[in-house]
Parts: sequence; C-alpha cells; structure tokens
Amino acid sequence: MTTDTTITKVDSHHSPKGKMGQKYLASGVSLAMRLWQEEPPDQEKRAHSRPYETVGYVIDGQAKLHLGGQTVILNKGDSWVVPKGAEHRYEIVESFTAVEATHPPAHVDGRDQP
Repeated sequence: MTTDTTITKVDSHHSPKGKMGQKYLASGVSLAMRLWQEEPPDQEKRAHSRPYETVGYVIDGQAKLHLGGQTVILNKGDSWVVPKGAEHRYEIVESFTAVEATHPPAHVDGRDQP
C-alpha cells in the first residue's frame, strides 16, 4: 500500500470564500478546515444540520451555539463539537473568529447550502 505524501498548503489570503462568509482552508481526503473571520454581532444564523461532524476553536470574540435544546456560550479559547446531522444554529454576540474542521470533508462546492 502506498502512502500519500502530498503536502497541501493553502494561503488564506487567497482562499475561496463561501456564501456564508467562511474561508475554505486546507482539505484532505477525510478532513477539511474553514475559517470564520470577524463575523459581525447580531447575525443570528438559521438552524440547520450538516452531513458531517464539525469541531471548532474560538480564536476571538463570542457566540452562542444552540443545539438540541442546549445553549453553550463560546468564548476565546473554547472548542466545541457539533455531531453529524444535529440541528444547530449560531448567534454571534461579539465579532467572532473561529476555525473549524469537518469530517467527512465539507468541500468548497456544495457545502454552502443554508
């Protein structure tokens, strides 16, 4: 069995940007990353579910994650998990910057559906 030794580097200054404002970062065979940068407050997102698991880390700001009857406040330095298929929504409280990883990868094409 041959191991893939390909290195992928993505310069976030030139990353594709999605309809919801996210920047698409590196994407591998089974994992992908995206960046939410300075999302403005008072932007309550619609509840939705995705066909992938998401883990995230807050770089700056504050948001509320509403998931399954629970509300979790996400502050700088916090990390979180949204299970695959779970209906959830984000409420931005302070200008919010976070990085997320998805498994399986949420690819640039077709992952912007509301």
